[in-house]
Amino acid sequence: MPEKPLEVGLDSRATPEHLWEILTDTNQWPRWGPSVRRVIAAERYIHAGATGRIVITGVGLQVGYRITTFEPPYRWDWSVARFPATGHRVDPLPNGGARVVFELPRWAFAYAPICRQACRRIIDIAHR
Repeated sequence: MPEKPLEVGLDSRATPEHLWEILTDTNQWPRWGPSVRRVIAAERYIHAGATGRIVITGVGLQVGYRITTFEPPYRWDWSVARFPATGHRVDPLPNGGARVVFELPRWAFAYAPICRQACRRIIDIAHR
């Protein structure tokens, strides 16, 4: 049985639909992804099997990505440079609003603070 991923998430008063739009819009990724300077993709919104390239902040290196799982209404995973990377999901909250969640392998625990920063940025974008 695969090990359960480590989860990093934050609650928001934004609707699940709004958070999902921010997560799936590649034009938004540089705004909330601390390690993403730019996205090069044929399509603005991701879907199952979508591919593109991200330009890594700081070093300017371009690496390919592929959306490996896309489960509407609110979950997607990707691989970056052919390696499994973070999962992304939006969980509707019972009293309104939603929780944005990043899933990462337990061995990548050191990446958790970056995921937390991404969650904060997504919520800030949603609340503007």
